[in-house]
Amino acid sequence: MPVILDLNSDLGEGFGAWELGDDSALLSVVTSANVACGFHAGDPTIMRRVCAEAVGRDVSIGAQVGYRDLAGFGRRAIEMEPERLADDVLYQIAALDGIARSEGGRVRYVKPHGALYHRTVTDREQAAAVVAAVSAYDPSLPILGLPNSHLLRHAAEKGLTAVPEAFADRGYLSDGTLAKRGGTGALVTDPEVVARRCVALARTGQVTAVDGTAVTVRARSLCLHGDTPGAVALARRVRAALLDAGVRLAPFA
Repeated sequence: MPVILDLNSDLGEGFGAWELGDDSALLSVVTSANVACGFHAGDPTIMRRVCAEAVGRDVSIGAQVGYRDLAGFGRRAIEMEPERLADDVLYQIAALDGIARSEGGRVRYVKPHGALYHRTVTDREQAAAVVAAVSAYDPSLPILGLPNSHLLRHAAEKGLTAVPEAFADRGYLSDGTLAKRGGTGALVTDPEVVARRCVALARTGQVTAVDGTAVTVRARSLCLHGDTPGAVALARRVRAALLDAGVRLAPFA
């Protein structure tokens, strides 16, 4: 049987007059779009534009939920009571879903962003808060996250669909977590290197960590960051390499 893989990317991350990434170009490459919901990035106009184009290209729309942190782009960890965090996540999902439905689509999955993503890998309470928000809004929505994270384990325990993802352009540590941004090997930008990594991930479920060890990363979706330098060229090269390797690209939701 051919390997089936989803390509996802964080989109709609501009705000007002400030633009970030080429959403339109990336929507021609990916099969799923993680759309910022206005808390760490994005605004109603951007959200609507991205949703409209995603619907037109038959790309699945996901709610990219994060901390209320526009100044820090959602990359600063924020201490929050689980109940308030759940409310914030619920608000973001509902806002994006309403906009998506106005354009003939709907939110089909949820993925945390930035600091919230990393926090839910190891923090049971914050992971549970995200799961509680998804369950309250629509328990049929899958949650996309890091393999072996508290987020995905808790989602599965609560009967939600937990979808593991890998990262095309991020360095891994030997324990399967991502190397901290700014550290050695945290970001991989050479399109040929990234393409080879992605084909290896699809074929073997393994990636080489920054210390040279082989790490098992079984994933149904592959994340291509929209704010990586040369993101569009990198994404196109990855897509072509996967198709050449016989990988079938299709959304998971």
